[in-house]
Amino acid sequence: MLVCGAESERQVRAIVSAIDDGLRKKGVRPLSTEGASEGRWAVMDYNDVVVHVFFSPVRGFYDLEGLWAEAPSTEVKDKAPKKGTGTRSAGKTGGI
Repeated sequence: MLVCGAESERQVRAIVSAIDDGLRKKGVRPLSTEGASEGRWAVMDYNDVVVHVFFSPVRGFYDLEGLWAEAPSTEVKDKAPKKGTGTRSAGKTGGI
């Protein structure tokens, strides 16, 4: 099980899209995907792996990590973009 958090409903949809696109390029398709269009909680079933992408307030409400508290977990943090990649932060540019 993979549990992801997002800061907006748009970001939930973007994460789902990126996972789907990346795995489809490798020939992997989900058995089913639910909730992606609403952007609050999406679940993608890949049989051996189930991906949950939550809008942050919804993630806290459902607390899947609490239900699976005895299972081993690994936290993955975002990597900062490399300099010169063309990535801009709205906070640094005063908004886009």
